[in-house]
This record gives sequence, C-alpha cells and structure tokens, in this order.
Amino acid sequence: MTPRTPQAWYRQEGGGFRAARIILVPLSWIWTALTARRLRRAQPVDPGAPVICVGNLTLGGSGKTPIVRALARRLSAEGRQVHILTRGHGGRAGGPLRVDPTRDDAAEVGDEALMLGADAPVWIARDRLAGARAAVAAGAGVIVMDDGHQNGSLAKSLSLVVVDGETRDGEWPFGDGSVFPAGPMREPLAAGLARADAVILLLPADLAEPDPRLLAALAAKPVFLARLAPKGPPPSGPQLGFAGIAKPWKFERALRAAGCDLVDFAPLADHATIPERQLRFLASRARSFGAGLVTTEKDWVRLTPAWRERVVQWAVDVSFADEAAISRLHQAVAKAPH
Repeated sequence: MTPRTPQAWYRQEGGGFRAARIILVPLSWIWTALTARRLRRAQPVDPGAPVICVGNLTLGGSGKTPIVRALARRLSAEGRQVHILTRGHGGRAGGPLRVDPTRDDAAEVGDEALMLGADAPVWIARDRLAGARAAVAAGAGVIVMDDGHQNGSLAKSLSLVVVDGETRDGEWPFGDGSVFPAGPMREPLAAGLARADAVILLLPADLAEPDPRLLAALAAKPVFLARLAPKGPPPSGPQLGFAGIAKPWKFERALRAAGCDLVDFAPLADHATIPERQLRFLASRARSFGAGLVTTEKDWVRLTPAWRERVVQWAVDVSFADEAAISRLHQAVAKAPH
C-alpha cells in the first residue's frame, strides 16, 4: 500500500513542509544520488520485442494507467500482439505472473493490473526484465510498460513521461521541484526529462487549455496533449464519494465539476485494501444523507463482489488532441525490427 499523497507537496512554495525541510531535504539528496547511481550503472537488455515505457517523474497521480490502456487499445486495434508489463503495485505477487482477471484479485496482483487486464494480456513482475522475457515467450510483439522510467533493466524503444496538466488552486505537478521525501519528485525534473523521448500532458475534462508556464517548463521535449474524460455522467442523486488514489482530491474535484451532488467525500491511501468496517461506515454515513456510494474504477476493482453491487464506479478514458501524431509515434516503434 502507498500512503496518501500530501496535497501540500503540489504547492510551488513547498506547502506545509517548510519546518520539516531541515530534515527532509538532506534525505532527498540521498534519494537523488542513489537513483542517479542506479540508472548510471544499469545495463539495459533488449527482451526481444519493442518496449514502450509509460512513466512519470512524480510518485503518482499523473494518469499513467489510463495512458497505458489507451496505447494498448490502439496497438491492439492495429493488429499488434501487445502485452502490458506492470510491477503490480498493491498486490502480493512478485511474478513473473500473467494476470487472469477472472480468477485473480487486487490483493494478489494489484488494482491497476485488473483494470488493464480487460484490454490486453498483463504481466506482473517486480523484475521487469524477467517479466518482459516471459511476455515475449508468450507471444508479445510489443510491450507497453506501466511505470519504469526510473528502471534501467530494460532497453526501451520509446520512453514517454506523463505529466498532470492540472494547475488550479495553486497546484503545480512538480510542487516546488523537491525530490522525495521533501516533495513529490522521483528525480529532478531535468534529469527525468533528459531520458524521455516525449511528454504526454494530461488535462482534466473541464480544463480548456494547458498552463503556458507548464508548456514552457516541458519545452525541452515534444509535448502531446491528452484529455481525461469520464465515460459517462456521474450517478444521479446525492452521492458519497471515496477514492484510494494518489491524488484523491482530483476525483472529488472531477465529480463536482461534472455536476455530481456530492454530499461528502473520503480520501483513502493509494492502492489501499478498504477494510470491511470502513466500508460499512461509509455505507452508514451515505444512508444518513440518503445518498449512494461512488468511487473510481481503480477502487471498485478492489471491492468484493458483494460491495461492487452497492458501489457505483465512475470510470474515465483518454483521448489525444493529435491522434495522428500519437499513431505515428507508436507505429514506428512497434514496427521496428528486433
């Protein structure tokens, strides 16, 4: 389980961490040095098929998984034998393991793997190289890797980093630029961008244009705009929402922007298995308002079948502003000889 992301991380002035920075900033220097040394010493191996890595520069909440899903669907529609490789965050399995969505549960393989398993074969592997080799042995013609921009074990044919394009209410996707644990960055912005081939800037449905300052910060790389949009309207009537994602406040904000009558909202830890007692409490609180329960698709797949019947999932999808450019980008990689 990943702890709930502090919203203060995403303030450009450092949020509420000023006092703690005396301790946290030196620790972030150590984290940065260790990450840089690990990547510098890595010897990437070609697994026998093109690898499209969809990563990010922060600890979560950028929208990687919907982008992975969109790319996998596009490649599959073009006749490619696409397999998805993921670490299986939130699950026990170390792999390599091919996910069976009809048999596996989120506690074993993680919530994101179950979501992605509806679109393409998915492999769980802590050891990314072992997972990629297992996928190739099973017939993968191209691998889309969910996360792994800071993993140097695989030779990547295309490295994409996804950046959250929402900059409202004083938020900035990189906070004040501090590296974990002083901030949300996995590594300094310049270092992460240097290894990327392109950036996908993901905008929420109700944000018309990206922040020009953000485009300027990413100008060192080609930037492709994408938009995160709900697959349908939110459930009607009063609703109590909950979400265990990296940025739960974004789900709350999206529900309200879509016109949902949200009477209350519960932010939970990312990838958390929600205890039965907590679900009963949420259901009881919803009843007190005469409300239903609504959550994300990622949270919904972690629920038991009985609770899935009582909770509505509000799912989202991704569209690209320049579909032709995205097609040219991944088609060139998928057709590359190996």
